[in-house]
Amino acid sequence: MDRFVIEGGKRLSGVVEISGAKNSALPIIAASILTDKRVIIENVPDVMDVHTMIQLVEYLGSVVKFKRNILEIYTPKIKRIIAPYNIVRKMRASYYVLGALIAREKKAKVSLPGGCAIGPRPVDLHIKGIKALGCDVDIEQGYIVAKSKKLKGVEINLQGAKGTSVGATINVMLAATGAEGVTTINFAACEPEVVDVANFLKKLGIEIEGAGTNQIKITGGNCSCSEEVRYRIIPDRIETGTFAVASAITMGDVEIKNCEPHHLTAVIDKLRETGAVIEVKDKEIIVRGNRPINPTDIFVAPYPGFPTDMQAQFMALLSLASGTSTIKETIFENRFMQAVELSRMGANITLEGDTAVIKGVKSLSGTYVMASDLRASACLVLAGLAAKGKTYVRRIYHLDRGYEKFEKKLRKLGARIRREKE
Repeated sequence: MDRFVIEGGKRLSGVVEISGAKNSALPIIAASILTDKRVIIENVPDVMDVHTMIQLVEYLGSVVKFKRNILEIYTPKIKRIIAPYNIVRKMRASYYVLGALIAREKKAKVSLPGGCAIGPRPVDLHIKGIKALGCDVDIEQGYIVAKSKKLKGVEINLQGAKGTSVGATINVMLAATGAEGVTTINFAACEPEVVDVANFLKKLGIEIEGAGTNQIKITGGNCSCSEEVRYRIIPDRIETGTFAVASAITMGDVEIKNCEPHHLTAVIDKLRETGAVIEVKDKEIIVRGNRPINPTDIFVAPYPGFPTDMQAQFMALLSLASGTSTIKETIFENRFMQAVELSRMGANITLEGDTAVIKGVKSLSGTYVMASDLRASACLVLAGLAAKGKTYVRRIYHLDRGYEKFEKKLRKLGARIRREKE
């Protein structure tokens, strides 16, 4: 098992290139099995979650080539309609093959998903959506078993107890491509990754309207593309935000290239509130850190609100603020697990239900810390970059799931970070 060793106190500066969006790549890989034509996907991040999804579609029957961030997928025939536990347990996004298999084969058997332990993430909205399209659905021995003689487009309300669901919106979109007539998704998620998947489906010949709004309409029918499909994935907004915070927490001066600033409006606004100086250009952001770091209050919300995938990184930054900040997490119940590890570094954090109260301290001290999930891993690395002494971040396999060449990019910016075996 690998760990990071970080010598803190080094100001970051230079240029970093952002990779493709992991949270777009995974459903788009699943969506590629909708067609029997060759699919070429560009700007695919070389991360563990992508390799897991490749393993899954290969198991279903796809022929795959992946080299230099270009992924070729060819699925002339679906050989299996089962997504097995030993693959799906590694990553929650594996369930996207549910919608794709239903659309193409009218049946699927998909293991209930795994992934980061950040709280309950029920699949009730996914099941509700595919049932509405005409599927019979049962849960059998840990598997979702779905089958239908005929899918029919309907109006579906996907509002959940905590708002919209990105996963359910995408899964129902994929399933609806195989339905007769028009499917209308109300309370659809608006995230850029949903739009990215919709744009890919358009490349396959599917008619979709409203992606990026709370109502999406999909006209079902077989994918009508007559030749190979080529598509380029959007940049990863969470990786962009993570490097922006890395610059802010180290008093850095970092130019972040190949990004979409308009996908990060809420994050940029909060960074400016903390005192960071930010220059926004067409496809890049320049972030200059400042002292003192100003406290601020963060309310996590679905897009275009502040993303849950960025609150851990901001917790590291606000641990060094000149006052008291709060973070209210409204989406996942157990997403403050990084707080205990930050406290071991000297942070002053109190958890009050779904709210973290962070009283800024003058400095953090390097020590041994353990990552609990993907974004908590990034949080602890950022804290280590700013801490005094050495920080040892264990269980970085979580981070490898979603950040491409993370330590190499940080070293290019001047960070003193290395990967070693425990």
